[in-house]
Amino acid sequence: MNRAHVIDCLLALGLICAGPALAAADDEPAPPQYQPVAAKLLQTRQGLGNVLGKLAAGQEVRIAYFGGSITAANGWRPKTMQWFAEKFPAAKVEEINAAIGGTGSDLGVFRLEHDVLRHRPDLVFVEFAVNDGGASPQQIWRSMEGIVRQIWTANPRTDICFVYTFRVGYEKDLAAGSCPTAASAMEMLAEHYGIPSINVALKTVELQQAGKLVFQSDEPSPAGVIRFSQDGVHPLDEGHQIYTDVIAESLKSMQKSPAAVDHAPQLAKAFVADHWQAAKMAPISEKMLSGEWTKLDPEATLTKRFGERMGTLWETRQPGSKLTFKFRGSIARLYDLLAPDGGQVIIRVDGETRPKPVPRFDSYCTYERIATLSIAENLDREQVHTISIEVHPDQPDRSSVAFRLQNPEVELKQPKYQGTNIRASQILLLGDLVE
Repeated sequence: MNRAHVIDCLLALGLICAGPALAAADDEPAPPQYQPVAAKLLQTRQGLGNVLGKLAAGQEVRIAYFGGSITAANGWRPKTMQWFAEKFPAAKVEEINAAIGGTGSDLGVFRLEHDVLRHRPDLVFVEFAVNDGGASPQQIWRSMEGIVRQIWTANPRTDICFVYTFRVGYEKDLAAGSCPTAASAMEMLAEHYGIPSINVALKTVELQQAGKLVFQSDEPSPAGVIRFSQDGVHPLDEGHQIYTDVIAESLKSMQKSPAAVDHAPQLAKAFVADHWQAAKMAPISEKMLSGEWTKLDPEATLTKRFGERMGTLWETRQPGSKLTFKFRGSIARLYDLLAPDGGQVIIRVDGETRPKPVPRFDSYCTYERIATLSIAENLDREQVHTISIEVHPDQPDRSSVAFRLQNPEVELKQPKYQGTNIRASQILLLGDLVE
């Protein structure tokens, strides 16, 4: 029986009156309709008055850089930090580097508390327009709105700025005057919440159209022409300097922003009803584990590389070892590592086994990297669900990585690529664990 039918029945029985029932329905935000948004270098909106005011007053300021590999690189992030230091020498400016390569806002919304909010930022730059490029507007809205609402629920005086970076393929939309799909979706959300945005991708395309830049090349450019990148995505130093210059000019423009803004009133009305504000991470505990698991030592190589982001890492090399937990909610994922010696897992949700084992290995696995394993999506959020993840006895097919190796027939037989290893640290939830 759907909601409308229930309301009709209650009205007929006189158990509710029409006014309040209709008002409750009207409180839910109407689903937004995606449309391309005009591209502009800067949209000031409510500005960055809180953080700029503190900088001008010489106070202590924490600036978070929340994004993917473009932000993680030694590029616009440290360059803009240097600009802040030079522009506001009396202020004490601290960087929060919260960027992880190859990840988008769909992971960001779960790790936000751990990587950003616990450090009490005054400003959060959010850069996911490239890594969210393959996501639907609806998915982008769910995760990006969750990020916004988590930040302002924690501290409504924290300023947020969206940054839209470039990748080859975005030039067609930008040259025509529109943001690409991911940035357009983010702009619609930014307009709803009054969040300023800086479109460094637009400047990149403008320079290319003027004959002053090539998007992608392995060879040095002629004098006076900027070689933006080698791969069409990750800027070289000159590309990062373009980003820095655009951001610096935008920040100068926003110095006229109101001195202080309380963003709390912006939370009164949601943009989408199914936003992921409740997304969270829950650490794996020993009682969830069966079989042979090892808590990696703080001095272990993988802990040194990934522990700051992931927390305590658990490792198993033994087929049949399991991770089991219960939760009430709609989504569960595993925060884990993909690796050259990664195994594959059998996933069971409420007693139902997924048809095929899921490998923790892919075509990039010449090295270890952070990843997420989707366990359960779109479950009944009011029900308690039982999850089991078991190590499969066979290692996954390694042939997908062969094209990256000089001598795959020999290298794939080496110990580096042998094993059924699973390494994980946190459970990503839209919901809550149940004891």
